[in-house]
Amino acid sequence: MLPRKRQANANSLEDAIDRFGDTVLRLAMSRLRNKADAEDVFQNVFLALYRSAPDFANTEHQKAWLLRTTCNACNDLARHRSRRMVASLEGVDVADAAAPDDSTEAFDAALAALTEAQRTAVHLYYFEGYSAAEIGRITGENPTTVRSHLMRARKAMRVSLERSSDAARLAYVPQLSVPDHEAARSPGPGA
Repeated sequence: MLPRKRQANANSLEDAIDRFGDTVLRLAMSRLRNKADAEDVFQNVFLALYRSAPDFANTEHQKAWLLRTTCNACNDLARHRSRRMVASLEGVDVADAAAPDDSTEAFDAALAALTEAQRTAVHLYYFEGYSAAEIGRITGENPTTVRSHLMRARKAMRVSLERSSDAARLAYVPQLSVPDHEAARSPGPGA
């Protein structure tokens, strides 16, 4: 049997995972673009919550703490990524990688082309519903800087998506040549 304080921490940890687990994992995926790394960050964030057991004023304070800790864990992982050995692809189930459609691929490519700061701002603003001021508190940046990240991200994504849209449209443009049998039947000029 766990001591009373540990039991309370375990219960609050379960509650936090139920409430904010998806949010933490989505933010980690958005920043790292790697499922295994995002899951590692997820575990580290909730382990930090369990170990430190901070007192939160409310659930929004707890959510902000978790998101800030997620950003920090992603930064740490990215900083140490060059030291890690890349795992081989043996044992990877190719069936897990479902083929996304063209629009999803274009969106993902446009999102991946953004800087890490822009991706974080986009994710927190559009997918989590935070304001620029709240994102600034979470990321430790000035709200004006956050708005700048959002503006530049929107512009870069618009350009990228327009390019991919134009390329897709050009691939489907039918050839405007007249088949030979129709050209032979059409009357000539002045006929």
